[in-house]
Amino acid sequence: MGSAVERTDEHVREYLMYRGFTSTMKHLDTEIKADKEKGFRVDKIIDQLQQFVLNFDLFGLKEYWLYLDRRLFCRLEDVYRSTVNKLRTSLYRYYVINTIQVTSCRARKTQEFFQKQALELQSQVEWRDWFILPFIPTPEQNPAFSPYFSRQWSDTFLVSLHNFLSVLFQCMHILWLNPHFDAEVQKMTSLTEENEQLRQLLFVLQTESRDQREGDVMVHHKLPVYVQNMDRLGDTELDLVSSQRPVSTTTTSSRNFFSTFLPQGRRTPGKVPQFTTGSSPSQLAVGRKDPPTNLVRVGHVFKRLKTPEKKGDAGEVEPLGEASSDSLDSCSNSRSCGGAAEGGGLSVEQPFIKLSQEEYGEHHSSIMHCRVDCSGRRVASLDVDGVIKVWSFNPIMQTKATIMSKSPLLSLEWATKPDRLLLLGSGVGTVRLYDTDAKKNLYEMNIDETHPRILSLACSPSGSSFVCSAAALSRSGSVDSAPRLPIPVSGQLLLWDTKTVKQQLQFSLEPEPVAINCTAFNHNGNLLVTGAADGVIRLFDMQRYESAMSWRAHDGEVYSVEFSYDENTVFSIGEDGKFIQWNIHRCGVKQSDQVLPQDATGPFILSGYSGYKQVQVPRGRLFAFDSEGQHVLTCSSTGGLIYRLTNGEPALESVLSLGGHKAPVVTVDWCSAVDCGTCLTASMDGKIKLSTLLAQKS
Repeated sequence: MGSAVERTDEHVREYLMYRGFTSTMKHLDTEIKADKEKGFRVDKIIDQLQQFVLNFDLFGLKEYWLYLDRRLFCRLEDVYRSTVNKLRTSLYRYYVINTIQVTSCRARKTQEFFQKQALELQSQVEWRDWFILPFIPTPEQNPAFSPYFSRQWSDTFLVSLHNFLSVLFQCMHILWLNPHFDAEVQKMTSLTEENEQLRQLLFVLQTESRDQREGDVMVHHKLPVYVQNMDRLGDTELDLVSSQRPVSTTTTSSRNFFSTFLPQGRRTPGKVPQFTTGSSPSQLAVGRKDPPTNLVRVGHVFKRLKTPEKKGDAGEVEPLGEASSDSLDSCSNSRSCGGAAEGGGLSVEQPFIKLSQEEYGEHHSSIMHCRVDCSGRRVASLDVDGVIKVWSFNPIMQTKATIMSKSPLLSLEWATKPDRLLLLGSGVGTVRLYDTDAKKNLYEMNIDETHPRILSLACSPSGSSFVCSAAALSRSGSVDSAPRLPIPVSGQLLLWDTKTVKQQLQFSLEPEPVAINCTAFNHNGNLLVTGAADGVIRLFDMQRYESAMSWRAHDGEVYSVEFSYDENTVFSIGEDGKFIQWNIHRCGVKQSDQVLPQDATGPFILSGYSGYKQVQVPRGRLFAFDSEGQHVLTCSSTGGLIYRLTNGEPALESVLSLGGHKAPVVTVDWCSAVDCGTCLTASMDGKIKLSTLLAQKS
């Protein structure tokens, strides 16, 4: 009962804090301190009664017992009234015995008790012999009263009172306001577990359905033998996408890679060849299986799919509400839409509409990292003051935990299994494993004193290990000063076992040890890509724990690096302001190259009055893909920008500006646990915007 009340009080406090009702929360704390029921804590009630007895506060003792009688005992059935009366009698006797045992006030306090209680007690048979007690010289030796002076009797009474109150509270409904509180808690817990099981089942079914698809054969370069005949996407997947995608005469590079790297309900990036009215029936069969109109909601994303009735149509996406006519009007004036219409293809104009934008404003300084966990349920954000907030946004935006650190924090990453754990990298050579549910540190690992700056963390998809990038201090001695030095500092890339909390190995960084700024695993953890301060991208074979290839990617440092969806290419953003796509089958060969504005690549600058100027070097993710790998979210000075990936020039085609920020956005993330839907953009003024999107195409 006491724990349930404490949980309820904590929920009320969190709600008041979330609403900003600080005065109400102060009044709540004051009243909780003066609470006579002590939060239904039996031990505290017993302590209060004993305090009245030891202080000879007869009035306080009587008032407190009357309060308990009015609030608690009167709700009991009549059969328990005799038990309550016996406990009250024993409590008064416990008081009288205490007055006699204290020599200094023996006679006065004892006589005072009987004088004040005479009218109440003289008619009660159990008190008839006790009125002579003040006049007996040594009552503790009198056979009639000696048992009450023993330690055994007092202990027995206190234990009996404790047990009675405990049973009483267990049988009561909490606060008599929510009689089903514990049942609701158990119900929510079971529903959460059931949702997690269904999510895992969905993933398994998607994986099994794609495990049967075959990949093509290609000649690779320096990649290991075990990936020679592997492609993440099979031909069946490409046929499905081809029946629903527009025309493009330029195809992607050879894609025969990773057939064992099973897709998770996503689609291949880039545009695929258009199918005209003469497309084969097998390519159009997927669309004909659906009902004429299908409205789908996945997470924060709404989709309406209109299945063609004619054999020659390849499928059309119908937007919801007023957006439908606007989208069709803009499509009629678009070159790409016109070409698709002539061939019976899809409209690809304006793939997203911003439905809403919420703000998380619990941080008071610039954000460094902002990451969504694997399940898409929680967000962890880190600011430059070292404060970490763990919060959720579905169904409501709510802070779950606040983590403060004495040492500066430079990096964070969600663990994959279980996804409630956070990896926190500091500026003093330590990595902490933090449980966001229990709100406590599980482990703290000492990485390397000579390389104290933990710049990047990445957890393997299996959750059994994580890589840690550690760098030496800069010449200024700062753990995270503004622009980095032209000459890269020394660094290490280490692999740690999550279960044993021990270092497994140190990777070789050729041509010289250098600080690794960013790291990313592919979907099954067989490959690791890193971007370093020397401008080099390194690809590691995680089965052999050795470098598979490396190439100079940027003039200056590599700030952010990610695998493409099909994992045949790697994207990177560097200090030179370029967004580049690299073919990992042909070492160092670019597939696309585009210059981005400085507000998308950093260093980020925030100016103010009287010459105030704040400069921040990129630390978090600078770009993020949607669940299909077709679109990319980047930073800007006023909010996130969404581009469509193309295979021509330019490599990026702007499709949507999210806006909403008054300071430069420094890191982004795209929640794609199930499908594209929620974009996170975090800025230098500590504000995080959560934009919910409407997807207009399948």
